[in-house]
Amino acid sequence: MSCAVLARFRCAALGLALAASLAGPPAAQEPGTSSGPPGALTGTLAGIAARGSITLGYREGSVPFSYLDARRQPIGYSVDLCLAVVDDVRAELGHEVSVNWRAVTPETRITELLAGRIDLECGSTTSNAERERQVAFSPVFFVAGTRLLVARQSAVRSLADLAGQVLVVTAGTTNAEALESLIRRQHLAVNLVTVPEHAEGFARLAAGQADAFATDDVLLYGMIATQPSGDRFRVAGPLLSYEPYGLMFRRDDPAFAALVTRSFQRLAASGELRGLYDRWFTRRLPTGERLNLPLSPQLAELFRMLGAPD
Repeated sequence: MSCAVLARFRCAALGLALAASLAGPPAAQEPGTSSGPPGALTGTLAGIAARGSITLGYREGSVPFSYLDARRQPIGYSVDLCLAVVDDVRAELGHEVSVNWRAVTPETRITELLAGRIDLECGSTTSNAERERQVAFSPVFFVAGTRLLVARQSAVRSLADLAGQVLVVTAGTTNAEALESLIRRQHLAVNLVTVPEHAEGFARLAAGQADAFATDDVLLYGMIATQPSGDRFRVAGPLLSYEPYGLMFRRDDPAFAALVTRSFQRLAASGELRGLYDRWFTRRLPTGERLNLPLSPQLAELFRMLGAPD
């Protein structure tokens, strides 16, 4: 990867950390909170304290970030990161906080957050400038990019090879936005079809109803590893977008943003952040599969910037 791209990674991590620590006061008070005297809890922390619980949004099929185990319980790399934040919320409030779980999809995750139905989203959500107009993000914990999933025997090697064919993408994702833009700018005759969830996109491809499915490359590798028919498919083509992942929470909430950033810094400095990465990307998953995706030098640099030891 070029130095220019690595610089973008560094800027992304620094920008997110600075945004978390330097954000201004809340523009609007969260439902169920009170302004109170100086030093009183505000925003998300006040709501959690009042309820005695925090609601985490999770995905049902974003392996290995956020998905369901055999008991239909949320597990994954992002889920573990969220639970580490919950530990720090408990320490901040000085009392027990229970965890409620609520399933979200790419189309509903921002709406659910803004409506107050979840407090923190634990998924595979890209942090970008457009979304930051509505929500806030943790420091970057993974960097992915849009690629294509095709049948092993397919001749498709790039987006241009899909002219006259069906390409499925998940609605409400940056993947869909990137592909719509590329198809329009390159004047490609690709039939782009949207579905509500990644699982449906893969199912259409597996059933022969589509010629390719596009989403973040790491999620495609997760599907190959975990789906019964996964070995019938391969990841094809160059990266079509840049997707830095962050945990998502409400913006204009400097106290909660600072807590989230401190959680990541704590995990990085203790080595737990690297340990969580290895648990979900290099070791066997709780569901039995192995992704074999070692930590990249670029992500190692992002972790180091958060305080991970050299």
